[in-house]
Amino acid sequence: MHAYRSHTCAALNKAHVGEDVRLSGWVHRVRDHGGILFIDLRDHYGITQVLADPDSPAFAEVEKVRSEWVIRIDGVVKARDPELVNPKLPTGEIEVFVRDIEVLGAAEELPLPVFGEVDYPEETRLRYRFLDLRREKLHQNIMLRAGVIASIRRRMVEQGFTEFQTPILTASSPEGARDFLVPSRLHPGKFYALPQAPQQFKQLVMVAGFDRYFQIAPCFRDEDPRADRSPGEFYQLDMEMSFVEQEDVFQAIEPVMRGLFEEFGGGRPVTQEFPRIPYAEAMLKYGSDKPDLRNPIEMQIVSEHFAGSGFKIFAQMLEKEGNEVRAIPAPKGGSRAFCDRMNSWAQKEGLPGMGYIFWREEGGAVVGAGPLAKNIGEERTEAIRTQLGLGAGDAAFFLAGKPSSFIDVAGKARNVIWAETQPNDDWKHEFRFCWIVDFPMYEWDEETKTLDFSHNPFSMPQGGLEALEKLDPLDVRGYQYDIVCNGVELSSGAIRNHKPEIMYKAFEIVGHDKAFVDSHFGGMINAFKYGAPPHGGIAPGIDRIVMLLADAENIREVIMFPMNQRAEDLMMGAPSEVTAQQLRELGLRLMPRE
Repeated sequence: MHAYRSHTCAALNKAHVGEDVRLSGWVHRVRDHGGILFIDLRDHYGITQVLADPDSPAFAEVEKVRSEWVIRIDGVVKARDPELVNPKLPTGEIEVFVRDIEVLGAAEELPLPVFGEVDYPEETRLRYRFLDLRREKLHQNIMLRAGVIASIRRRMVEQGFTEFQTPILTASSPEGARDFLVPSRLHPGKFYALPQAPQQFKQLVMVAGFDRYFQIAPCFRDEDPRADRSPGEFYQLDMEMSFVEQEDVFQAIEPVMRGLFEEFGGGRPVTQEFPRIPYAEAMLKYGSDKPDLRNPIEMQIVSEHFAGSGFKIFAQMLEKEGNEVRAIPAPKGGSRAFCDRMNSWAQKEGLPGMGYIFWREEGGAVVGAGPLAKNIGEERTEAIRTQLGLGAGDAAFFLAGKPSSFIDVAGKARNVIWAETQPNDDWKHEFRFCWIVDFPMYEWDEETKTLDFSHNPFSMPQGGLEALEKLDPLDVRGYQYDIVCNGVELSSGAIRNHKPEIMYKAFEIVGHDKAFVDSHFGGMINAFKYGAPPHGGIAPGIDRIVMLLADAENIREVIMFPMNQRAEDLMMGAPSEVTAQQLRELGLRLMPRE
């Protein structure tokens, strides 16, 4: 027999009754039932119940074991009494009577519980992550992640993609986030950078003629963490294709995403054909370029109903160019209490409040109520109701001014209104995908009073060089696209700018000359001068995909060894100080930060 096990702790069933077996694992739980000791023995695969009574030669040793000790047991498989069968376990019809036991690894008193899903301080969980990973839910999440990555690889290969690895040590590149810098010992005073993404390399793979590339790529960005963003590093399905247009990329990646969520989504409905929503339309209807389409509420412009109306605040705002009034429909929100509650919510979000109208039935007619309805009159109130398709028992909320000043709160309000007016959470149990397309190439930075790229600087502008030369930069759209699912951005991508003259012009618009482009992107721009194919790609985030599939609230719940909110690895003690000798070898001296 093998030194440690003949079977795993998930393998035994009624067919093994009477067999002598050997199991090894962790003591998940110990129970004493009237002098009979029961142990739930756990390994990576599952749990088997083992027991010893005073007649067992191993009874005295079994009495000594404690939770999370690693043990080996020899015993015989017995059938459980019918009333004691546990249908929740694959091994629930049997138990193993212990004849011999060996302690392979004793455990000290635990700093956090492993049995059950106890809510415990995150700092403790991260410091003892190796224990935290033994907990059932987290263990399942990590195995889910492994399954998702294996499935991605299979699906990509089936579509004719080939996996290549790109460098980890590379040159610093201004791509929107801070680089992690690595000092060079052989070249004092110079630094490598960890790649924010394999962006330039994957484009060079296309120039090299490999046609269809993918990689489960590690990416490194010195960014502040969020619930859906891990500090320091993350993984993405990086892919690129040659001789393609935007729709070709969509047709390649949609089956992969749809298939993943059908395979691992627990039977929840998945969007079959991802709708294409232009960026401007998404911002108007949903107040976000990451809309949660499980929520059907669509905002609308209703400025015409307030222009010249008795509601002077809105009427005067509309006299200024660029201002407008937008309405957020609220089906089933037609009560003063709900409207007042949403108004208070808006004030907590930093707005003066939200105007509202709610409709009720009076004398067989649908009548608008609330201060706004009184100010603008019955005719305008009815026109708003008709435009929004509302009826008795419904409401609408209104925000006015420059859309940029309220659009974020409007997008949040839309989601709060929907969630608050639903009788249950059934609407959450599906995966609703969409593409956001036609992103603006440029945006205006109010603080610096300058133009900047709004998305990926390597994207091909719609209309090419002519668009850059003739259009207002804020009117130029790029062949840029995002995949969004349930309000989470899973991926960004683009058809790439593969022509040097267009690249130079695109950067010139944001104030960078030819020398800047050659200096910062020389490797790629030089390659484009030797025959570059039209190409495009995308990079869905692995961590966020698994986070959605696992119904996790925080991305750290789907990463094996995450950092904390301050970008610290509490388990390994990183970042850490280095020795003076290491600094001397690199030609570095630490200076106090100002």
